[in-house]
Amino acid sequence: MKWMLFLLAALPLGADGPGVIQSKYVKKDFQLTVDPAAPEWKAATAIFAANGPRGYPTPGHRTEIRSRWSDRNLYFLFICPYETLNLKPNPSAKEETNKLWDWDVAEVFIGTDFENIRRYKEFQVSPQGEWVDLDIDRDHPLPEGGWKWNSGYEVAARIDADKKIWYGAMRIPIAKIDHRRPEPGLQMRINFYRLQGPGPNRKGIAWQPTNAPSYHVPEAFGRMKLVK
Repeated sequence: MKWMLFLLAALPLGADGPGVIQSKYVKKDFQLTVDPAAPEWKAATAIFAANGPRGYPTPGHRTEIRSRWSDRNLYFLFICPYETLNLKPNPSAKEETNKLWDWDVAEVFIGTDFENIRRYKEFQVSPQGEWVDLDIDRDHPLPEGGWKWNSGYEVAARIDADKKIWYGAMRIPIAKIDHRRPEPGLQMRINFYRLQGPGPNRKGIAWQPTNAPSYHVPEAFGRMKLVK
């Protein structure tokens, strides 16, 4: 285990992380669902996020992530085991929630500009179906941190208190994040994260470790490849 952590810590910044997620094509857009047994999700290939941002394990929080794509949209499903939820009081699923990251969320960062990797989009969903999307520019931050940008994406969420798992799903219009035509073989830069739990015991879970306290390290992103 120590040698694995050493290798993670030694990953060079400035190059994409080692991870690749394959997003499988679906011919027709489908109703957004958080049921992992739904046919659209069963056909997806899963990846897992099980470590903190510096690469250390986060036992009990191994997060499963699945993706599909259509001619118009990207879909993501998060399956999120938890110990204790940290939920925002008086949640609203009808309007964007700024600073949603102060509470439990699942996040995806997506970059399509391979010349300027420090410009990308961020999407979040909470266990209560709250949402926020952001236009991130690490070199020239946009007013209000970019949270007033609106992609028109949709989310769904459900908490299974008996199993201590919550589910979150996203449908993101591809045209809002990429000028390229979606087709098999197209790649995007990507990373997935979770923030989970209250107070000093709060955990961060990252697909590709950033080797920094912040998740906003685009040099550590992996890749997503669209496949048939």
